[in-house]
Amino acid sequence: MAWRFVAYRAVKFGPLINFNQRGFLSCLSQKHIATRLKHDLAFSSINKNFLMVTKKLPDQTICPPSDSKPLVVMFPWLLARQKHVKKYYDIYISRGYDVLSVSITPWQFFWPLSGSQVVAERLIDYLNKCSRDKLVIHGFSVGAYLWGECLVKFNADLPKYSDLITRIKGQVFDSSADITETSKGLPQAMFPRNPFLRSTMEKYVNYHLRAFYDTATQHYLRASQLYHTTPVRAPALVFVSQNDPIGSIIANTKAKESWESMGMKVHWKCWEKSRHVSHLMLHRDEYISTLNLFLDEIEANHVNNLKDKISQ
Repeated sequence: MAWRFVAYRAVKFGPLINFNQRGFLSCLSQKHIATRLKHDLAFSSINKNFLMVTKKLPDQTICPPSDSKPLVVMFPWLLARQKHVKKYYDIYISRGYDVLSVSITPWQFFWPLSGSQVVAERLIDYLNKCSRDKLVIHGFSVGAYLWGECLVKFNADLPKYSDLITRIKGQVFDSSADITETSKGLPQAMFPRNPFLRSTMEKYVNYHLRAFYDTATQHYLRASQLYHTTPVRAPALVFVSQNDPIGSIIANTKAKESWESMGMKVHWKCWEKSRHVSHLMLHRDEYISTLNLFLDEIEANHVNNLKDKISQ
């Protein structure tokens, strides 16, 4: 069918070209590590999917990543623009964190065996080798799926990753989208201002889920399962709204209830009206105060745990 061809071309070429032109991944397309400065942040590409964000010093020099600093592993929404994600970087950088931003392309999402799962494996290897003793996860929309792929890797060899899992002190999820919302979320992310291509992509996503069960759909389902039954039991903060059709309150409530049944502490911030991955923009003061209170809590827990170890 013609719509399949249009959707295929859009996934393979169109959005990726526009995405690079918008600038978010332009610095990641280089073969070797490159650094550029913007405002008070320094950006260093590690590979095509990893972007390290650190503070820029007053004398315009770069403050290099430091193993003594806590690290936020951020999973932006699909095709996120840097000017939007930067607002979240700023919050963490101002608190003394470094940020590792991990993104995937639509193509990597559609073909997890050679795409998102490869990215997840590289991320886990990177984190497993780094010596930072405090990690925080912050995922948006489909970024929660990518984190789910990481959890699948964890679950396959828990003894190997036990130390890494214990270094994760907190988890933040904003507008998390489950597999059930894929056909709505992906087209909206790729073509927010083009109804024709959005409708075409929605048809393709539904077709893709039916036609490629072995190479795609079953992996989405497995990642969703591990997201709900996570081996990472660190406290979680969930941002959601009642009117979000993509990161639905129903799907997020199921995750919350599953986590709480395993003994996890879950903080819940739900707005009656908001917009998918736009809670910070629409409810800035509430969002920042809620996030800061959560970070204060997990930082205090971390300090208390260190004191307990010293006193033993």
